[in-house]
This record gives sequence, structure tokens and C-alpha cells, in this order.
Amino acid sequence: MSAPLFLVEALPTGDTLTLDGPEGRHAATVQRLRVGEELVLADGRGGTAAAEVTAVGRGTLDARVTSRGYVDAPVPRLVVVQGIAKGDRGELAVQAMTEVGVDEIVPWAASRSVAQWRGDRGVRAREKWAATAREAAKQARRAWLPVVAGAPDESSTTVTRRLAGAGAAFVLHEEAEERLSTAELPGTGEIVLVVGPEGGIAPAELSAFREAGARPVRLGPTVLRTSTAGVAALAVLATRLGRW
Repeated sequence: MSAPLFLVEALPTGDTLTLDGPEGRHAATVQRLRVGEELVLADGRGGTAAAEVTAVGRGTLDARVTSRGYVDAPVPRLVVVQGIAKGDRGELAVQAMTEVGVDEIVPWAASRSVAQWRGDRGVRAREKWAATAREAAKQARRAWLPVVAGAPDESSTTVTRRLAGAGAAFVLHEEAEERLSTAELPGTGEIVLVVGPEGGIAPAELSAFREAGARPVRLGPTVLRTSTAGVAALAVLATRLGRW
């Protein structure tokens, strides 16, 4: 089993470290790491440091750095514009997409989104998505922490501009004829993928996205939920790009 990963604001500059705060409590109390066991620290920006536990305290542990590394940012970047969903479906989508390699998630206030992120509620909801991505990145041992970008609820107009600047832009749509598995992919830049909410993508939104250069694509003969469509599409892209 690979060593557990913990996210820190900055990697240690010396040969020893004390891991405290929430990550220290998780390592010492939840993971119950013991002297001699290994762990990995990551700054979420590609930097890593492997270490061996030398002492364990109440909610903290000391460790000795054994090696350092850096993981290049994936190219092209995989960006998912995720329609805001009701209940915990959005968080389930964020969790799964982080585990399979999404680089950026953009919450989208689609016209058919049942849930509305307004004011303080929107700020809290977006923060929950970010926290979910952080925990999923640790579980997946990712050196790069996905970005939960934009305002709490990006408008369709803002999404349209993002699509226009992408290396390739796709909209998952059940009536599309082109398949994502055969669509042409760029070698650099961003691949932006739009996933609609439970009610789907409105015709006016689809028209605007197509005018911006996005291509409607489908995954297969079945219709997936908003919480699973993005992760399925990312799996296709990860395979085609050689990440998997």
C-alpha cells in the first residue's frame, strides 16, 4: 500500500518536520501512523516530500525527510464545467472527478439547475466543493490539487467565454452524434468539458456553446446522471491522453 499523502501550505525546507494542525491530527489520530512508517507531504502545486515518522504526539507527529520530488502539471489541462446539482450530487461529482484526474472544476449556474447558489449560501457551497476536492486529492495521492474556480455560480455567458478560449471544448449531450472516444484532442492548452445539471442543458445554452466552438459529444447509448457523467468522460480522456 502506498504511503498516505498530506497536503501542506509549504513543504519543509529542512531535513526534519513537525506535522500538526488538522493534517497532524489526521495522521496521528485517524491514520494512527507509528514510528518508522512513511508518509508523503504535498503542497498541491506539484512539490512533494517523502518522510519517515520519528515520533508521535497528541495530534502531531515528527518526521525526517527522506526524499523530495516534483510532478509536472498535466498537459493538456482537463477542465470540467459542472452544472450545479441538488443535494449531494455535486459533491459526489467533485469527489469522483478529482480521483480520476480533473485539473479544474467550474461550478455553473445552468438555467435548469434546481439548486441556486446565491449570496452566503453560494460561498459556503463552493467552499464545500473545494474541501471535497482537497480530501479526494489526498485519497488519490495527487501532487496537484484541483482548482475549484470562478464565482460560486458562473453564468452561462462566462462559461461561453471560457469555451471560446479552450484548445478543445465539448458538451456532453445525449442527442449528439459524435463520440468523445473518437473526437480530436489537442496536445496542449485546455480541454473544457461541460456537464449539465439534472434537467439537462437548455437549447439556448447549447446553441451559445456551439457558437463559441464547443462540440456536442456523447459517451454511449445510456444517459448518465450529472454526478457520474463527468467522471466517465474524464476516464475516456485520461485513457486517450495516456494518463492511464
